[in-house]
Amino acid sequence: MTDAAVDVLGPAVAAGAPSTRPRWLRRLLANRNVVAGALILLAFVLAALLAGTLSTHNPTRLEPAARLQPPSARHFLGTDEFGRDVWSLVLHGSRISLLVGVTTMLLTSVGGIAVGLVAGFSRRLDTVVMRVMDGLMAFPAILLAIALMAVRGSGVWNVIFALPIVYMPRTAMLIRSTVLSIRELDYVQAARALGREDAGIAVRHILPNCVGPLLVQGSFVFAYAILAEAILGFLGVGVPPYVPSWGNVIASGKNVIREAFWVSLFPGVALTLAGLSLNLLGDGLRDLLDPRLRVQ
Repeated sequence: MTDAAVDVLGPAVAAGAPSTRPRWLRRLLANRNVVAGALILLAFVLAALLAGTLSTHNPTRLEPAARLQPPSARHFLGTDEFGRDVWSLVLHGSRISLLVGVTTMLLTSVGGIAVGLVAGFSRRLDTVVMRVMDGLMAFPAILLAIALMAVRGSGVWNVIFALPIVYMPRTAMLIRSTVLSIRELDYVQAARALGREDAGIAVRHILPNCVGPLLVQGSFVFAYAILAEAILGFLGVGVPPYVPSWGNVIASGKNVIREAFWVSLFPGVALTLAGLSLNLLGDGLRDLLDPRLRVQ
């Protein structure tokens, strides 16, 4: 290539090279659902990380003399029937909810990818694996979680053990359907004709196409896990009562709902906002990553 050609093409290439990322970023920031969901979720993450600094009281300290006090300058969100500060309980409870949500999402994604790839690629194992997944999905999610918790007992890590088993079949079926739609495409057949092994084809050519659906599904699993943890805590089979969590605080306030509605109200609002943020984020990611829904 001559120097003149380099001089002419150089600025054009330099100007066009970085355009992909800003365009993607502009589309991301232009989606109101993604921005709103991300901001609300970021606020909860910061609240969980800074709970020790932002809380005004020890969340597990009992103060019978201050029981059932309404919101005030001393107790921003009031106190419960044991005199515990609700503001501090909600802040520290966000740690448990986010920990359960993130861990469940990661374990569900890893398990769903493994099972979905195996079922989608192996015709012999497909029927057996999918029948097992259908059997798990035949049970209502929360009932299956309660059954698993009844076997293992209450505890944070037992909740984290139970919820991925409950939600993993849905992710596995999503990955399997993606694999089935891709494995017969020309470039996959070409890779197989060149002698590549199925494992290499799955990792290099098929798995990248599963990232978009997996991100969307992961955001919804995150929301489901937070809600399920609260339900298990409310029913008394999840996180132990002495551990601050949104479900436990709501459960403790149900007996005094008429005298002190704020005990259940504020952790319920936090739970609702967390679920809303993840649903908004998931809807926005679906709109961005699904070409059928993408607005040009």
